[in-house]
Amino acid sequence: MAGTLGMICLIIITLLIPPVGVFLVAGCGADLLINILLTILGYFPGHIHAFYLEYIYYDRRRMSAEGRFAARPAPGVYSDRIQNGGHHHNAPPAAAAGNNYGTTYGTVPAA
Repeated sequence: MAGTLGMICLIIITLLIPPVGVFLVAGCGADLLINILLTILGYFPGHIHAFYLEYIYYDRRRMSAEGRFAARPAPGVYSDRIQNGGHHHNAPPAAAAGNNYGTTYGTVPAA
């Protein structure tokens, strides 16, 4: 229920001010800058872009919850958070299991 309420609030915010909705989903990055420029150029293009990003985010989030992952990145989306649906899928196996014990590869130990 909380996820649905959050989605409805995000849609309402995006209807009023599209860049704020993009910021809440993607954070501060290229997608936000593109949306600000599109909203300045025309209010309607900003809405289309914002709702597209939100659709990709929630679709990837649903797929991740089902255990499926998208094979290709969504076109025109530059935020890793949106591409992964808010999850971190690209962590190396050792870091995901917590077995790296602070190891830094590519450094020479002091003698």
